[in-house]
Amino acid sequence: MVTTQSIEGPEIAYERHGDGQPLIFLHGGMAPRQYWNPILPHFEEYGAVIPQRPGFGTCLDNPAKTSADEVLGREVQYVRALADAVDGDPILFGHSYGALTAVEAAADAAVEAVLAYEPAVLPDSYRKEADLADRMATLIEDGERREAVKRYIEQVLHPDGIDDLDAWLAEWPVWPDCVKLAEEVVRMNRAVEQYQLPAVLDVQAPVLVMTGTGGPDFLRESARGVHETLPHSRLVEFDSVSHSGPSEAPERISAEAEAFLNV
Repeated sequence: MVTTQSIEGPEIAYERHGDGQPLIFLHGGMAPRQYWNPILPHFEEYGAVIPQRPGFGTCLDNPAKTSADEVLGREVQYVRALADAVDGDPILFGHSYGALTAVEAAADAAVEAVLAYEPAVLPDSYRKEADLADRMATLIEDGERREAVKRYIEQVLHPDGIDDLDAWLAEWPVWPDCVKLAEEVVRMNRAVEQYQLPAVLDVQAPVLVMTGTGGPDFLRESARGVHETLPHSRLVEFDSVSHSGPSEAPERISAEAEAFLNV
């Protein structure tokens, strides 16, 4: 693990693999840094930079007191600081909440390109139903932390239902450690529920927006919305791939990303 200190921002801890052009991987909701392990071998020519999100094991002073309004701004700040710290203009590769952070950070950071898999943006048609943060918070207050995290998994990772969630969780590498992050996930979800996609995202770098037909319909709709707000964007939809696309189908995702970056 390498650590760098930005001049005005938080301390940033990250892993570095390889010596090529920096490719910064930004993980999403419940995922740890290890989320990217399946796709890393497909980008060996790059210098992979994998940070630990603030509040997810970093030296953030007091993540428990960080409000929902501050969450996205805090993460955009650390991504910009990290982009400035690496040599050359990096590429940002974000998944879910990490994809939203990547797109927002690219508005002011010097980056060569952005790869965004299903940015965590809610379409207006779905926003009225988006009460996940409140439902999770109520469960946490009642001492049901595991059940709170299960609601997130059911709504985001398995929106069509799953026959035996407990059996699936038993095989999930980050369970039950991710239960410790329950409050952080509530704040993250509140930030997503409050975020309004602007008419135009002022990102001059080219952006590859990716989505899969096997994930939540609202995220696929949101991917199209993000694509339409960007001045230099390409939208790719992967058949039968879920919200966990980068780890679920690394060959397909990386091949599309390489084709986009090598144009």
